[in-house]
Amino acid sequence: MKEKIKFIVPLAVLTVMFALYQFSCFKSGDSTLFGDIGQSPLRKEAETAQAVEIQDTFRKIFNLYKDRVVFITTEQVVRVQPNPFFDDPFMREFFGGGANRARTERRRGLGSGFIISEDGYVCTNYHVVAGVDTVTVGINEKTYKATIVGSDERTDLALLKINVPGKLKPVYLGDSDRVQVGDWAVAIGNPFGLDRTFTVGVVSAIGRRDVDMMGGSHIQTDASINPGNSGGPLINIYGEVIGINRMIYSQSGGYMGIGFAIPINTARSILEQLKTHKKIKRGYIGVSIAQITEEYAQELGLKTNQGAFVGEVIQGSPAERGGVRVGDIILKINDRDIGTYMDLLKIVGEMTPGQTLKLTIWRQRKTVTLYVKVVERPD
Repeated sequence: MKEKIKFIVPLAVLTVMFALYQFSCFKSGDSTLFGDIGQSPLRKEAETAQAVEIQDTFRKIFNLYKDRVVFITTEQVVRVQPNPFFDDPFMREFFGGGANRARTERRRGLGSGFIISEDGYVCTNYHVVAGVDTVTVGINEKTYKATIVGSDERTDLALLKINVPGKLKPVYLGDSDRVQVGDWAVAIGNPFGLDRTFTVGVVSAIGRRDVDMMGGSHIQTDASINPGNSGGPLINIYGEVIGINRMIYSQSGGYMGIGFAIPINTARSILEQLKTHKKIKRGYIGVSIAQITEEYAQELGLKTNQGAFVGEVIQGSPAERGGVRVGDIILKINDRDIGTYMDLLKIVGEMTPGQTLKLTIWRQRKTVTLYVKVVERPD
């Protein structure tokens, strides 16, 4: 009996020792069961070192902005119309008399934004907060009730205000006029409610004016943007905001590689006006305009189809008082060439009411100079 016990004890000790050896192998990463135990040769490549430097820059951008980009949630109480299906007497009997009563429901929305001042001003898109009853801003897992200071549907911008103890960290604003195709572009936002999502791409195009009805300029990027990114920043490699992510081109509702951002230089002036006046005061001269075709331009004696065709002059408007006529081609404003009718919309819209414009017009195969005083655009 004693000999049997002596045999069993050493066997148990060996079993424990082998298990401990296996555990230490897995723990130290020295296991040779799978993979090469050596380091990847790419770690020593010079090209890899350069890529790691860019990677470190991306990490720095995220750490710089993780508390400057905000999560926006909205809530709206809407009245749900009765369903005609329940008007049938049989259905009323089956489902009960109260089945077709009007009711209300709460609808929630998501978006992004970013802090633009230490005292709590936040920028986002107009369509994120339009028509809602409450707006909540989330910063680093803390939430604050926000008030809408002002908003502008035309540029799709809104200015919010939150009250927080202490000072907030505003973003760094860049110069969108210096953005070039091929520049790095970083988007941070809350797509589908996934807060502080970081995506990287490049600037695909600049000066896109054909993506909305008002002809506003946009920066195009292939950085991944999805529903919920609206209002978040588009950032350059220097960690500066160059645009406000606004919309995507999509046939499915999801990301397809084409997103658009409002240039920060455009947004800056709009946001300053919203803070001061709660609304945007735009210039207005009272004409309806369109682009002319190359064929019609040749008939009029023009070398190109640049300029804006005046299709209507509003009665009593500044344009009528200044002598503008239907059929005129506006070639220049204050000696600035009008390439398309969208250029005219932009220039006049940015003018301060009370300013006088010098119009260079093509009429009856010769140029005419007129002066029109800008007024505030009526609501």
